Amino acid sequence: MPELISLHQCFGGQQRFYRHDSSTIGLPMRFSVFLPTHAEAGPVPVLFYLAGLTCTEETFMIKAGAQRFAQQHGIMLVTPDTSPRGAGLPGETDSWDFGAGAGFYLDATQAPWNRHYRMYSYIVDELFGLVTSELPGDPARAGIFGHSMGGHGALVLALRNPGKFRSVSAFAPIAHPVDCPWGHKAFGNYLGPDRETWKQYDATELMRAARQPFPGGILVDQGLADQFLESQLRPEAFEAACQEAGQPLELRRHAGYDHGYYFISTFMEDHMAFHARALGA
Repeated sequence: MPELISLHQCFGGQQRFYRHDSSTIGLPMRFSVFLPTHAEAGPVPVLFYLAGLTCTEETFMIKAGAQRFAQQHGIMLVTPDTSPRGAGLPGETDSWDFGAGAGFYLDATQAPWNRHYRMYSYIVDELFGLVTSELPGDPARAGIFGHSMGGHGALVLALRNPGKFRSVSAFAPIAHPVDCPWGHKAFGNYLGPDRETWKQYDATELMRAARQPFPGGILVDQGLADQFLESQLRPEAFEAACQEAGQPLELRRHAGYDHGYYFISTFMEDHMAFHARALGA
């Protein structure tokens, strides 16, 4: 059982913060959980949220305002940290878009990162198993969403594991990381120079190669005043790939909204309702 660090009453449910020794990462990891009152009666749908660059397991729970809607729908929320912490690797904390706080939800193959930076396997296997066995998450009713780097992670994890995640959505995702500066920096260092290996962690490339669409459809919200829209996010590439694959996609573009949590909190209710419908909440 993970160690409970703190507990806070929230909209009738409980906001919890946990720590555990991760066998996948090889270091202690933290994650947050919102438990609705419905969990008192048995397993409930579980929705994973992957946060963006520089964030921690606390950011979403503090800023997004999602607990109100999770309580209404009876959904358990789970947010991991965005990377290992305290690995002590050279350069790990030199920049905000690589290393600590920037794990990119992949399994690194290049030394020294491959020893600890294994966020993909950590979430898909270890954390998923933990919250559906030690906590009351229903493994048959799991969804995933995220923001920016976490939007990238949510799309990739869902597209690669459609039998595990029944629903997926994203806020301003890095939708085509093999073709943007953030992706070049992270993938080049974590995965090495062979760009063919990068495609397994790129939602646009995965969609281009897809033989079957993600069955539940995909919801993406993007602010048109987002300072990273043109240089980093590439939603138009993902949109085109979905059209080619016959993938149902609702890509909503919003004038005046930027990249931050004011934008995310504005449309959180819609995303929670989207996942509630898909997960039978």
